[in-house]
Amino acid sequence: MAFRQALQLAACGLAGGSAAVLFSAVAVGKPRGGGDADTRATEPSTWTGVSRPGPSVWDSNWDRREPLSLINLKKRNVESGEEELASRLDHYKAKATRHIFLIRHSQYHVDGSLEKDRTLTPLGREQAELTGLRLASLGLKFNKIVHSSMTRAVETTDIISKHLPGVSRVSTDLLREGAPIEPDPPVSHWKPEAVQYYEDGARIEAAFRNYIHRADAKQEEDSYEIFICHANVIRYIVCRALQFPPEGWLRLSLNNGSITHLVIRPNGRVALRTLGDTGFMPPDKITRS
Repeated sequence: MAFRQALQLAACGLAGGSAAVLFSAVAVGKPRGGGDADTRATEPSTWTGVSRPGPSVWDSNWDRREPLSLINLKKRNVESGEEELASRLDHYKAKATRHIFLIRHSQYHVDGSLEKDRTLTPLGREQAELTGLRLASLGLKFNKIVHSSMTRAVETTDIISKHLPGVSRVSTDLLREGAPIEPDPPVSHWKPEAVQYYEDGARIEAAFRNYIHRADAKQEEDSYEIFICHANVIRYIVCRALQFPPEGWLRLSLNNGSITHLVIRPNGRVALRTLGDTGFMPPDKITRS
């Protein structure tokens, strides 16, 4: 009941399309607090030093796009048997690899009273230029740029886009900054209200489910996609994509303007090529604010 109320809270701030995706999201990670929390026993995480019984298992259907899970086996023609099954599996099987580039926005004025006042600093604009140059130098045919609707992400996108002419861009509320899930271990310097985890967590999980998955079966060529957003969102997405405990997101650190590169293979395997790369920036241009 508590989580259903949380989804309703989170949906209130989103447009229709985003809200539809939001309602498909469910809580991830271990439950916090009492009340209506899931009472199933939680397996101890290997991150705590306590081994789980048996070998660790990769969930090959993590994005719910494993071909076999998309087929209704009850409707299979008994006479055609395995031949028909193989044909139907091939119909749903991904063929292309998705390259996901997660870019953290550049340095911004943190003292702005309103969100619209939190614009990029002069150094932040320099950082965005350097990130744009780096992406352009990779020589890749980028398919699109999806960016958070927050001011600092929009301004970072404006600058990066100049170095990638012709690449379409789309704004979304799903990638806005927030508190994805209560971190473990907890920290003393950052303690959002519990309701913020409920509101932001469902939305950020919805962003993960909407954008991070293997390629559609109709996609013939590998894709290169840029997502310009925020540190908390990126760190949570990385943990979820690698099937690490999502509560560990705050153990990662990302510089402004950094590049994180995820690869999603047709079989659903995920690899992290780079995490928070800013090696292309001079040392005096690197910040984490």
